[in-house]
Amino acid sequence: MNNKIRWLKEKIEMQNMQGIIISNPKNIKYLTGIDAEGVLLITRKENFFLTDARYTEYVQSVLTINDGIIVNDIRNVNQDDYENFFMFCENVGFEENYVTYATYKRFLERYKIHNLEETENMIEKQRMIKDEEEIALVTKACELTDKCFKHICDYIKVGKTEKEIAFEIETFFKKNGADDLAFETIVASGKNSSKPHAVPSDKVIEAGDPITIDMGCIYKGYCSDMTRTIFARYVPIEVQRVYDLVLKNQNQTLTEMKDGANIRMLSRMVENDFKINGYDLVHSLGHGVGLDIHEIPFISSNNDNTLKANMIVTNEPGIYIPGKFGVRIEDTVLITKSGCITLTKSDKNYIVVDTK
Repeated sequence: MNNKIRWLKEKIEMQNMQGIIISNPKNIKYLTGIDAEGVLLITRKENFFLTDARYTEYVQSVLTINDGIIVNDIRNVNQDDYENFFMFCENVGFEENYVTYATYKRFLERYKIHNLEETENMIEKQRMIKDEEEIALVTKACELTDKCFKHICDYIKVGKTEKEIAFEIETFFKKNGADDLAFETIVASGKNSSKPHAVPSDKVIEAGDPITIDMGCIYKGYCSDMTRTIFARYVPIEVQRVYDLVLKNQNQTLTEMKDGANIRMLSRMVENDFKINGYDLVHSLGHGVGLDIHEIPFISSNNDNTLKANMIVTNEPGIYIPGKFGVRIEDTVLITKSGCITLTKSDKNYIVVDTK
């Protein structure tokens, strides 16, 4: 039995559960390495992965004897089998933040479970701390992101559209080893940069435009996330003060991020400095990154927990002036005992493109 499955069985036993149904595909991949449709059942005696014929050969190639998981083609599972999976299990856990009410009712009926118990994100909480393999995969995704950013800085010219730039980013990632985009790329220029989640449009890049690019890829299931605000041909004077303030806070946060650092205090440090200068931090300072692009912990003043070694989080302060412009700078960061390691390493000083 692999260590993650062993941990989960011990965890649910401590909470008086005799089994658990795992349907979130990211949690299934975390526990087993399986990246296919299906449901993972952890029971008193044996563990089962229920899938269909499209995936059985792949799943069996991923699993080893040590995983201790029996693969079942869902077409061959009858009602008696369903009822037997959790026989003599008083309490069975389920992922209440992922499962719909309709699925909850189906679980009760299909498996004849006496009581479905909320698991309170136990797997997601465990996923916050990355192992060496996970750190290596996120690091690789970040390396691809840095390479893509270098390429896109050479590509951007006055007259290109936001959509063209976003498409070039997507194309680069797919041509250079990424599985997919980690999220829909943001390319927001000029006044559009004042919108934190702007959607790339047909707007053309003009001289003097700030261009906010928020990009990331997936590499073997793991995500990267990086934002840079760059400039076409020159840096407008009115933007420099805001850019310098965002960069100062982003760098200051990096010096404070380490094992044991209080998340609320990190966020309030930035919020207070922005407030003194007449601005607000309108979104979280950051979030966890891993199999999902947005994972716990969320770095905000609402979170009074602490950072832990081997967490991977983002650091992304931003200032947005409606109708004018916005500036955001973001890195993906590995927390260590003594500080943090920035995994996205692209330059953050004034970056000016198309300098002809």
